[in-house]
Amino acid sequence: MRFLLTLFISLLILSGCQQSAETPPEARPPVPWVKTVELKEAGPTSQRFSGTLRGRHEVPQAFQIAGRIQQRFIDPGQRVEKGDLLFKLDSRDLIATAEGAAADLRRAEAALAIATNELQRQQELVGRQFVSEQTLQRLELAEREARSQVETASARNQQAQNALGYAELKAANAGVITEVIVEPGQVVGVGQTLAVLAEDQSLEVEVFLPQGSNPPRQGYVPLPNGEQLAVNLREIAGAADARSRSWRARYSLEGPYPSSLTLGSVVRVRLMQKQTTASHRVPLGALDERGETPQVWLVSDGTVNPLAVEVIDLGEEYAQIRANINATTPIVALGTHLLTPGMAVRELAQ
Repeated sequence: MRFLLTLFISLLILSGCQQSAETPPEARPPVPWVKTVELKEAGPTSQRFSGTLRGRHEVPQAFQIAGRIQQRFIDPGQRVEKGDLLFKLDSRDLIATAEGAAADLRRAEAALAIATNELQRQQELVGRQFVSEQTLQRLELAEREARSQVETASARNQQAQNALGYAELKAANAGVITEVIVEPGQVVGVGQTLAVLAEDQSLEVEVFLPQGSNPPRQGYVPLPNGEQLAVNLREIAGAADARSRSWRARYSLEGPYPSSLTLGSVVRVRLMQKQTTASHRVPLGALDERGETPQVWLVSDGTVNPLAVEVIDLGEEYAQIRANINATTPIVALGTHLLTPGMAVRELAQ
């Protein structure tokens, strides 16, 4: 029995050795390398908007009198100089009115001359006692009335001449015609807008800001040649637009600007936003969008763990984030979509 028990145990040991020789132990996967960068503090936040170049003064052009438009001398986009003719009214009725007013003035002047001569003649006769004082007083009143008629006729004549001059609408300043509303043959009223003249000597950028945002005071317009043109806030609308619920802001361009910037052009605007808390700059590849909120992966003691962040701004290569994290902390810069919490990694610092 002792011999059989020993034989059985030996067979078990041999079979176990044979099985261990046939199935090698499982190989552990290698610890992956990850490229890391250190967090850097970011400067002031800049918000990107699209803006439209507008003139500082955009003046609606209108006649001071009513009438029918006879000629139009301008087109949208045309540049005009001070004194250039924009529109002309049909002046036939105005000419007739002016001629009638001139005739009334001449008639009043003739009546005044007669009254003056008669008064002078009667004054000489009063000294000889040929005419009574009552008659003289009546002639004096007639002379004053004739003089008053002359003044009235003169004012009407001046008004008619002015109206004749108002039949031609001229540019008060140099600029660009941004809009033309009427056409020849159309009857227009006093003060009705015919066109809009924008003075292009001082340009501004019109930007519509989202509701609830604090309008930045300064910013810049990036130019195609790489330069930046500074802008400063000049005015902000007193109320939000009823449809878009956005706020209209005007930013004035500082310094000389290139000729490529023309009225109506759409430009990119970067507005500098003041930060109340510190922010950091990270490569775009460091952002992981798999969670409910954007996150970055921190490297600590050979393992990685995610941290939720707030994205403030996105650039072409970098993103600006806000998070409860210190600068110089290493984070994963690439391949964040392959990471899992607590995963072991080896750092490859940039």
